[in-house]
Amino acid sequence: MASITLKAGRERPLLHRHPWVFSGAIGAVSGSPRDGEVVEVLGANGEWLARGFWSGSSQIRVRAASWDVDQPLDDAWLHGAIARALRGRAGLAPEDAAACRLVFSEADGLPGLIVDRYGPFLVVQLLTRAMAARAETVVAVLVALLQPRGIYERSDAEVREKEGLPAHEGGLWGELPPARLALRPLLLPGTNGERPALLADLRSGQKTGFYLDQAVNRARVGAYCQGAAVLDCFAYSGAFSVYAARAGAASLTLIDASAAALDLARANLALSAGAPPAELVSGDVFRLLRQYRAAGRQFDLIILDPPRFAQSQAQVERAARGYKDINLLAFQLLRPGGILASFSCSGLVSAELFQKIVFAAALDARRDAQIIERLSQAPDHPVLLTFPESDYLKGLICRVW
Repeated sequence: MASITLKAGRERPLLHRHPWVFSGAIGAVSGSPRDGEVVEVLGANGEWLARGFWSGSSQIRVRAASWDVDQPLDDAWLHGAIARALRGRAGLAPEDAAACRLVFSEADGLPGLIVDRYGPFLVVQLLTRAMAARAETVVAVLVALLQPRGIYERSDAEVREKEGLPAHEGGLWGELPPARLALRPLLLPGTNGERPALLADLRSGQKTGFYLDQAVNRARVGAYCQGAAVLDCFAYSGAFSVYAARAGAASLTLIDASAAALDLARANLALSAGAPPAELVSGDVFRLLRQYRAAGRQFDLIILDPPRFAQSQAQVERAARGYKDINLLAFQLLRPGGILASFSCSGLVSAELFQKIVFAAALDARRDAQIIERLSQAPDHPVLLTFPESDYLKGLICRVW
């Protein structure tokens, strides 16, 4: 088996069980590892540190998956790691129509593997060469443990490009999922189980078909929507608006750049009995909010759930400007006493930086803003303490005066 030796002083992240070894940390490579193969990681003094998967075309050369010298990264390891991840979701998705993330890549000790459950179907992402090479084993394990009706691949994330892999999607096993599938978001233990049915587009929708990470936050934002004129920005499937409608919102305005997304949102609102009047607008959110400001429109509650603005560290400064601009516009459109629910899914933008950005936007808008709730990703997206990159979604609910 090939091995890599780290440069002196570059061992600390692995000693703290961070799974990534960057190219700049490697002092020497022994052997000729092929992409996706298992390699040993040694300290500068030759001490064994970890075992992981090699990727010669990525800046992340090794993704460590074992810190036990006696644990091979074989099929038995893969089965055990997936089974452990499933045990960690026990009770979150109890019924057949439930939706839940079952495997969350490095956060579950399975670098490059995403598995989402949508009722009887599974959608997987194989984001690294190591997982792509083990696709048959992954499928066999999932079939044995979960007995799904079908497994569908949606490996179209930009991470594949960094691995030198093309995007790939299609059926891997069993039936193909329907074009739209009704589901219910995850269930928090101890809650009464009341949550709406929502439609997901597993084959061509964004991510794996639905934004599962916002499941809990939609209910929290909905709690402030009774009697409110709601503006839902970057609305995608309209899930936030469905919760707002159930809570008794007076009116809904949904904006998204994708007409197809708004078609899905329209269908979701149609499933919500007694939904208020809804205006669905296809276009650029920044441009439309400026138009609303010029027209003197105001809202009682605004939801900002934009896509990731920072794909790399070099883009963080530009992303911060984008977040400030969109939050500034929202502050200017809110009535006194209104609610702003603002989110960032850019992992490179920390919660501390995000709060500073929202603070700066409030200052420029000359509005007083009070944080009344801090939000994060749903519990089926656990944060591994040794891998802070898994803590990516942050949100603030603010009362604005």
